Amino acid sequence: MATGPPMNDGADPRDADDLEARFGGALEDVSAARLLADRYLAALERRAAPSEPDRRDDVLLVVTELTGNAVQYAPGPFSLRLRRTFDGVHVVVRDGNPRPPVPRPWSPADNTGSVGWHLVNALATQVSVLTRPEGKDVHVFLPW
Repeated sequence: MATGPPMNDGADPRDADDLEARFGGALEDVSAARLLADRYLAALERRAAPSEPDRRDDVLLVVTELTGNAVQYAPGPFSLRLRRTFDGVHVVVRDGNPRPPVPRPWSPADNTGSVGWHLVNALATQVSVLTRPEGKDVHVFLPW
């Protein structure tokens, strides 16, 4: 679950332009992050409808993939930040592993996953990874 109040000063996420929350890094935090993002996007939809019906699902998929990767490959706390941009949504996941994500080969016959990073890059208008000695920030810009 999220630890502490969201970093938007405890404001209701339905009214905030930005949302930030920290999580302990447990598997159930992936679901908690997705639910928090879903509430944020519901509020955003009330103010600004997405350009296409699938935009909300695209953002939720990216949040799920990035937070799932944080739990799997960077055990420990992570944070999620969502911010409305002039034409989309900026998603940032910060974790404690300084190694950037690496696309892995994928084959439907393997059935081993390995599609998450490919999906993130396919859905985004821009993806960047900023590394630091103590971890990384994955920035994803998605259309809204």
